[in-house]
Parts: sequence; structure tokens; C-alpha cells
Amino acid sequence: MTIRIGALAMLCCALLGLAGCGLIAAQTYDGAKEAYNDLRPKDITTKSVRSIKTVTVSRIAVMPLADDPQGSDPLAPGASDAVSAELYSQAALAGSWEVVPQDDVVQAMQKLPPNSVKDLDENAAKVGRLVSADGVLYGSVERYQERVGLDYAAASPASVTFKLQFLDMKSGQVVWHADFAKSQKALSQNIFNLVNFVQNQGRWVRAHEIAMEGVKEAIADLHGNLNLQPNIKHFETGTYGELRSGRQRYDRQGPTGLYGQE
Repeated sequence: MTIRIGALAMLCCALLGLAGCGLIAAQTYDGAKEAYNDLRPKDITTKSVRSIKTVTVSRIAVMPLADDPQGSDPLAPGASDAVSAELYSQAALAGSWEVVPQDDVVQAMQKLPPNSVKDLDENAAKVGRLVSADGVLYGSVERYQERVGLDYAAASPASVTFKLQFLDMKSGQVVWHADFAKSQKALSQNIFNLVNFVQNQGRWVRAHEIAMEGVKEAIADLHGNLNLQPNIKHFETGTYGELRSGRQRYDRQGPTGLYGQE
């Protein structure tokens, strides 16, 4: 407990410049911030199979998230679209893997039943085959409530909850899960909210800002766990146009392709 209090005290001094604290060296601040991050409750939990490091990934597909509202409150309009757009953007920015163009994923999904929660796993596998991906990132939005009120006078805070899975196409196994849930709290309610409080200049944030934070953490965790192979040759024969048309499959194992031909 003494160590925790000390770490928080150093961070408070570095961030807020409280009187009497004096100047803190940069390395001291960094150490205090790291200790703080280790201690504060996490908004995201992730779980992966033990063999995830053996999963070879070069090309991934990101499916639009499905609506799965929990409780009596409906999702805010455009909720799943907002989180899906952020998910695709962060996956593309991460690098070291090729992200299937969003239009290609949408076209593939038009050939499938509606993207309901009960069909997510099956649809993800089908999409992965149609766009010839090594893996598919998919999931659902369970809560997306917008802030009620103004930046500095909110009646109720924004709240976001979503779940993600990553399907390895070669094994057909979901090798990674992530659950994110966050509702902003006032600093007086949670001292561990100090960094976010300072970064947001003490204001109440919007739902898309919370979603962006969760997506960034999720993508960073997945990216760090996978065995990324950005330089693997994608096609034994044929062109990308043939691949997209379904005449040629993603192929590392001979002319029939990894998944065969239609």
C-alpha cells in the first residue's frame, strides 16, 4: 500500500505541479506513470490461446461489428458503425499485416445471412474464405451510450462496451478474445482516473472517444500476440482479380489453394 501511495503521489506532482513538490526528473515521472498504469484497474481484458504465437498471419479481414444491446437501454444510433470504423482504422494503422479492403469485406458479407450475433462465428469463417484472409477480426457492441450534458457539466457519462474475437482461418479456432467496458467517472469517484482526467482537460468525453481508446488497446494486444509474416508470398498462381472473383484461392500449399476452389 505504501508503494502504491508513493507512486500516485509522484504522478500527481508530475502532472499537476502541486506546490511544494518541486521539479521531478523525467525518469522519475516516467517511473511513476508506469507504476500508476500497472496499478489502475483495466478497462479491457484479453485472453488468447497458448499457441497463438504459432499462428502465422499476413492478411486479416475486419468485419463490421454486430449490435448486441445488453439490458433495457438501446444502443445509440450508429453505434456499431462508429466502433467498426475505428476498428478498421486502427488495424490498418498497426502495420505488419495486410488489411483486406473494407469494400471487399462488405461485398462478401452481402452473400451471407444478416450479421446477427448468433451467426457471427459462422459468418466470420465464411468471410475469411471469401476474401482469402489468414484471420478474421469480428465481434459485437453491447453498450454505446452517449454523454448527456456538456463538456464540463454532464448529467450522465458516456459508456461503451464491446467484445472482439480473432479467428485463425488455418485451424478454424478463435485464438484471441477481448472485452472492453468503460463508463467515464469523475476524479472524485476514482483517483485512478487521474491520467485520463488530465489528458481530457477535466472534461466529460464523448462515446466515440471511449471507443477509440478501447479499440487502440485491443489492436495493440492482438498485434503483439500474433506471429506476423508481412513478407509471405500470397499467391502461387493467378491475379488479385482472380482471387477477388473467387476463381483463385489464397494459396501456400499448391495449385488447389489453402481452401480449395469453388
